[in-house]
Amino acid sequence: MTDATHYFVAMARNNAWANLRLLNACAKLTAEEFAAHRTSFFPSLQATLNHNLTVDWFYVDALEGGTLGPAAWQNEIPFPNCSDLKAAQAAVDRRLIDLCRNLDAQGLNGGVRMHRGTHVQVDRVDRTLLHLFEHQIHHRGQAHAMLAGTTVKPPQLDEYFMAGDARFRAPELEELGWEEEALWRDFGSG
Repeated sequence: MTDATHYFVAMARNNAWANLRLLNACAKLTAEEFAAHRTSFFPSLQATLNHNLTVDWFYVDALEGGTLGPAAWQNEIPFPNCSDLKAAQAAVDRRLIDLCRNLDAQGLNGGVRMHRGTHVQVDRVDRTLLHLFEHQIHHRGQAHAMLAGTTVKPPQLDEYFMAGDARFRAPELEELGWEEEALWRDFGSG
């Protein structure tokens, strides 16, 4: 792996970890609390986190060479239940990690065709991945703020990359089936 591909693998793994941590916190809410109207761009935790999922479907499919396009978000809330949403999110997160692990410098500079309904947008793979990661961070931040308005304490989502924070991420890494040493090899540090 090149330095650039190590970066994208690290971001894909961080994305999966943050999604798991946030969805584990949301799983402590009742179904009514998860779907309750809240102030944000999307009107609920349920809507926000389903939006993240459907956007992941769109971009990961395109990055894999698929043509799913706008059908990805045809159903705005495909998983009203948090546990089903968590499973679906974990599946697309694994696809994204695998995709990033299989990239090389040429693949990062290559093009991705995104079927937008009225046209096919072509952009670079690396820029598309950067956009996807930023999108996820943006909406997880909104969900984090909404969760703060409940009885469930929002989880820290910034303890992933620093070696000194390893003890804080250990439970989720175990749930994901990742070993800390293998994780750092993916990051290019050993």
